[in-house]
Amino acid sequence: MITENYVAFFKGLEKNNTKEWFHEHKSAYETDVKQPFLKLLEDLIPEVEKLEPAISLNPKNALFRINRDIRFAKDKSPYNTLMKAGFSPGGRKSELPGFYLGIGVDKIHVGGGLFAIRPPQLKKIRSLVKEETDKFRAIITAYSFLETFGELKGERAKRLEPVFQDTLNETLYVANKQFYVMRQIDLQPFLNSNKLTEVVIQHFQEVDPLNRFLKRAF
Repeated sequence: MITENYVAFFKGLEKNNTKEWFHEHKSAYETDVKQPFLKLLEDLIPEVEKLEPAISLNPKNALFRINRDIRFAKDKSPYNTLMKAGFSPGGRKSELPGFYLGIGVDKIHVGGGLFAIRPPQLKKIRSLVKEETDKFRAIITAYSFLETFGELKGERAKRLEPVFQDTLNETLYVANKQFYVMRQIDLQPFLNSNKLTEVVIQHFQEVDPLNRFLKRAF
């Protein structure tokens, strides 16, 4: 389970985000951070599999590296200050809709949907939203969905193909470039607690109807 030692490691990393500090504390990372996080993923997988049977049963296939990709980033800090995981058919880097979990110093980040969409696939998703606008709107305006995540997130295109202009009157989200939801939850109440698994799954269950809808465009 996630403990105070997990939090302490990331507090230290936030203050000393360098390769030297990380390597000095590598054993703490392995013991207090990576192993407990992988165990959490292992506990989550049987429940996530009920929502998406095609996910990998190996928790390592859901785990993102702690190393940041800094090739094109202004911030050259070498490490993420949270552990991240993605559950999708094909693994964490899949282009299919999935579920996301991140845990840092004081917040749990939980959500899902689609973050990175290639242009041809985006057109198919917009076409699906156009064809089944009422069904799409019912999903993203459901009471429990709004209570859990608020509105659907994603950058919105400034220009939209003419074929989708009429749909804008029914839902502005047809112009989205991403279709995802995310919520931050205070970590403190879930330290040293098995209830974390239950809470994460409850959020994944709210994402599931959106994922199922988006998956039909693939």
